[in-house]
Amino acid sequence: MQNQDPRASPTGVTETTLEIGRYLDSTHGDQFAWYDVPGSGTLKIPDWQYFNAQGLYVFDCIIVLFNNRFTMTDQAILTNCRRFKIPTFIVRSKADQHIHNLMKEMGYESDEEGDGNREQLYKSARAQLIAETRQSVKQNLADAQLPDQRIYIVSNKALLGIVKDKAPKKAIDEIELLRDLYGEAHRSGKFIHGVPNTALTSAHSH
Repeated sequence: MQNQDPRASPTGVTETTLEIGRYLDSTHGDQFAWYDVPGSGTLKIPDWQYFNAQGLYVFDCIIVLFNNRFTMTDQAILTNCRRFKIPTFIVRSKADQHIHNLMKEMGYESDEEGDGNREQLYKSARAQLIAETRQSVKQNLADAQLPDQRIYIVSNKALLGIVKDKAPKKAIDEIELLRDLYGEAHRSGKFIHGVPNTALTSAHSH
């Protein structure tokens, strides 16, 4: 679903979600619902109150989405989800933008550069983003005394391509994220008999 689609959640450079929005899944609209929850930066609520204030305890599954930094609020959400036995997925968004920024730091100047040099810089930046993100999240989880869990690194463009049955060349964890999300929904037993409620919460813009 494109950003301009009227059914899409608002996106932007600054935080754009000010109230909880409900969105039916474009593929399984009769069985799957997504909820976009305001990020902590949009609300004057202490980290430790955020989980209860947003009613996150009612959801069947929660995606903790972050862009640049993994925050104390993210840790608090994961801690409370563990207490309520709610499955969670940690997702870092805008992978394509982060890779491009790393490429520029490595000396990349424009698309007019030779294909060989551009491809090599892309591979190096991609590997660096993946390694740094996984290490950072691993450390943050350890600091919060939370068990290690997988971090999914994704971009909107790659996710959209996969949903439209295309095979994006620059996908990272998008296929695995969708597979694991739907797998969790099936395991919950609500995919056929009810509508799983999946919350998407972010401490930053997405």
